[in-house]
Amino acid sequence: MRIAIDARGVNWYNGTGIGTYTDKILKHMVEEHTENYYHIYWSGDNYNQIDKSNTKILMTSKKHHKFFEDFYIPTNLKKENIDIYHVPQNGIDISENITCKKVVTVHDLIPYILPETVGRGYLNKFLKEMPNIIEMSDGIITVSEYSKNDILKFFPIDDNKIFVIPLAADTKYKVMNNIKCREFVSKKYNINKPFILYLGGFSPRKNVKSLIKAFSKIYRNLTEQYNLVVVGKLCDESDILKKLCSELNINDFVKFVGFVPEDDLPIFYNACDLFVYPSTYEGFGLPPLEAMSCGCAVVSSNISSIPEVIGDGGMLVDPFDLDSIAKSIQVLLNNNNLLIEMKTKALKQSSKFSWKKTAEKTLKAYENILIM
Repeated sequence: MRIAIDARGVNWYNGTGIGTYTDKILKHMVEEHTENYYHIYWSGDNYNQIDKSNTKILMTSKKHHKFFEDFYIPTNLKKENIDIYHVPQNGIDISENITCKKVVTVHDLIPYILPETVGRGYLNKFLKEMPNIIEMSDGIITVSEYSKNDILKFFPIDDNKIFVIPLAADTKYKVMNNIKCREFVSKKYNINKPFILYLGGFSPRKNVKSLIKAFSKIYRNLTEQYNLVVVGKLCDESDILKKLCSELNINDFVKFVGFVPEDDLPIFYNACDLFVYPSTYEGFGLPPLEAMSCGCAVVSSNISSIPEVIGDGGMLVDPFDLDSIAKSIQVLLNNNNLLIEMKTKALKQSSKFSWKKTAEKTLKAYENILIM
């Protein structure tokens, strides 16, 4: 196949789910499926790993966005006789002038489901463009059955046009020495007690407020004195959560550590006793999978896509029920045998996911789309 990929998001959205997704599938395709030709639209540096004999990298500029979308890319795709063009970042700005087969990855429909959690500019753009993106695409990749059902709920299209391909955790998320990891977070982040971990952002749909309230109900009932450690760049929402901790008189037991470099995240997962992720909506839900890949016991939501990811590798709870969240945390932390059992199940479940599989399934989707 002659495949073109809009990989500009690798650098444009570096550190986000879309940036990671684009980076991982592209690298695995290029390195492991050399039978194909890859025509790659790029922006920025660090393209050495995909600069191969079967790739062609075309540099673009963010300054003349409309020119590239509406003229340069459509003309170039035709000139290069490309079979299929993939836009991984929700298909935003894909041009109607493209004549080859088109596939987009729609990660979720959060602007439709929870518009109040999305910035106004992106919300307006997403709602305006998505109907046309769905209509013009020859195939749509999404990351969970739940997201597929959301797409079908809003857009009455043939469900055979949608391909569900799960994401994966990076290989750096793996089992490490627990004692050394605890020593690291103690020295660098001043976390000196056993802890429950949360990371994954502060959007209201992440439901961190409920986690804090649930923790306040049971922290005195645990067999050890635990901290709740909250990782993430501090913002207005985190200030509200800090105020809540004061109101609940648990300031001394909840630590907001702020931004943590990505390379430190596997250490946090390995150092904690339990990872809790009570999100009310996820297109996929990568943090619980990262935690499970580190052999971490997980408590997470029983709604949206999360049960597809966790399977029986974690404890599922109703994120709208504080008692359900609190009871699960208490049961796990006060029963060491159960905690060990959940860690074993977590590793087993996480082994079902890999970026290699994601890339292979993506190529298979291309093949199916070409004959549709």
